[in-house]
Amino acid sequence: MTKLYFGDTTTIATTIMILGLVVFIGYTIVNRGSIQHWGMRGLLLLAFGLVVCCFAAARDGLDKTIQSSIDGSCAAGLFPLVSIPTVVGCIGALVIIASAIAMLIANSQQAKELCFWFMASGVAVKVMVVEIARVIAL
Repeated sequence: MTKLYFGDTTTIATTIMILGLVVFIGYTIVNRGSIQHWGMRGLLLLAFGLVVCCFAAARDGLDKTIQSSIDGSCAAGLFPLVSIPTVVGCIGALVIIASAIAMLIANSQQAKELCFWFMASGVAVKVMVVEIARVIAL
């Protein structure tokens, strides 16, 4: 189990960043009453979430899975191309991107806050599904 989260440099960095992302969302939940600039908070979530997503994709070998599906020239990564983690990841990414675009259009802080919570929900679901699937695949 330790190797699953601390096996190599990419895995360690991804684990630390996922924990940071969860702490950021948790901190926002606790302090939501005093936050005045939801657009900036949403931008931070979008940018940091994208970096974490890229590291997680590298950690789990998504690039190898795609290449294996196209030409079979290498072994696939941790998850098949059509699997619950990849499908949920794509749907979660769609929710995050749609919420980020809606946040750009929103005029009120209340609407931007709602967009932030949709983004945070997409991130949380993606993280939970992928991490549970990694433990099951072990």
